[in-house]
Amino acid sequence: MIKINKIKGVEWKNTLKPIVKDGQRQILGYGMELVVNLYDCDLKKISSKSAIQKFVITLCDEVIHMKRYGKTLIPNFGHDNPTTSGYSVVQLIETSSITGHFSDSQRSCYLNIFSCAPYDPQRTAQFCKKYFAARKIDAFLIIRP
Repeated sequence: MIKINKIKGVEWKNTLKPIVKDGQRQILGYGMELVVNLYDCDLKKISSKSAIQKFVITLCDEVIHMKRYGKTLIPNFGHDNPTTSGYSVVQLIETSSITGHFSDSQRSCYLNIFSCAPYDPQRTAQFCKKYFAARKIDAFLIIRP
């Protein structure tokens, strides 16, 4: 099991609705964002546009069950600095967005999965780790009121 650190924003309105069950208590809010940092990843996958595209499609269609909106943007840039050189990804979903940045030199991946609809953060983090064959992961769940 992956340890996911939970961060809850300050509640700013009284009409919050439950977005997901967390054990015995309900989490109230507008949406949830899973921040996943992956380290010591498979270099072939994080440096492949087609592998990143397949990751986004599988994540949306089979893991979080969110409808993709528009084309997936996967530019490769930041080549002035080896740390920032690599692909980035942006995929809008009907309930928000998925973004990610991949550092070839660091063999790392930094993902943000935000949605107003609930999804399973544990399953999502495990999928990300397995897909990119990461040896280490940090994951944070942010509840946005």
